[in-house]
Amino acid sequence: MAPVEDNDSGMESQEGSQAQDAPSKEFSPEKKLELEMDYDDEPDETLTERLWGLTEMFPESVRNATHAAAVNTQQGVKNLYGFSRSALWIVFSTSIILFAPVIFEVERAQMEEMQRNQQKQMLLGPNTAVSGGGMPLMPPMQR
Repeated sequence: MAPVEDNDSGMESQEGSQAQDAPSKEFSPEKKLELEMDYDDEPDETLTERLWGLTEMFPESVRNATHAAAVNTQQGVKNLYGFSRSALWIVFSTSIILFAPVIFEVERAQMEEMQRNQQKQMLLGPNTAVSGGGMPLMPPMQR
């Protein structure tokens, strides 16, 4: 039993030292300085370098599928942008061609109406054009 006791006491001493290290989260100033210096010794990496390094952990098929998805998405966006430009050009140019004659006809009808009102005003006097009617009012009907 003596060897068992030696093993147990050895484990107890290791657990005791770990128990002492674990709860103490405060480091001495020397330890803090050492930890900060360890971080400074590492070379600075750019985001691109870090992402490139991460690609090595994925299988080739996943990398190829991701690349294909990115390229197809980019092409899809370009095609959608080109289509939307063409569609907008067609819609606006067609609407101008279709509605321009209607707008011109409405404007022409308004101009003719204004000319008629001016002629009535010149022939019948200024009060006739303001009242809006060329026909005199009929007398009210008697019962």
